[in-house]
Amino acid sequence: MNKNRYLICLLASGMLLYYAVPRLSISAGGTEGLFSLFWLALALMVIAGNLTGLLYTPSKKKRQQPSGVKRKGTKARTYQ
Repeated sequence: MNKNRYLICLLASGMLLYYAVPRLSISAGGTEGLFSLFWLALALMVIAGNLTGLLYTPSKKKRQQPSGVKRKGTKARTYQ
């Protein structure tokens, strides 16, 4: 479920970048250029965070049974 959310967020942020990058002017002076730089930095942080979450989510671990319970289909070891 979480991987789907990360993927959707990555796709949405990619679409926002695709739409916004041609309209942002980094070389403009004043507040317009500053806004463009901060917007791009924030967008890259969003992409990096979602990509990190997607790639490094822990896999589901098998439930460990208590030590006294035998698993089905396993034989007990006998030592001589």
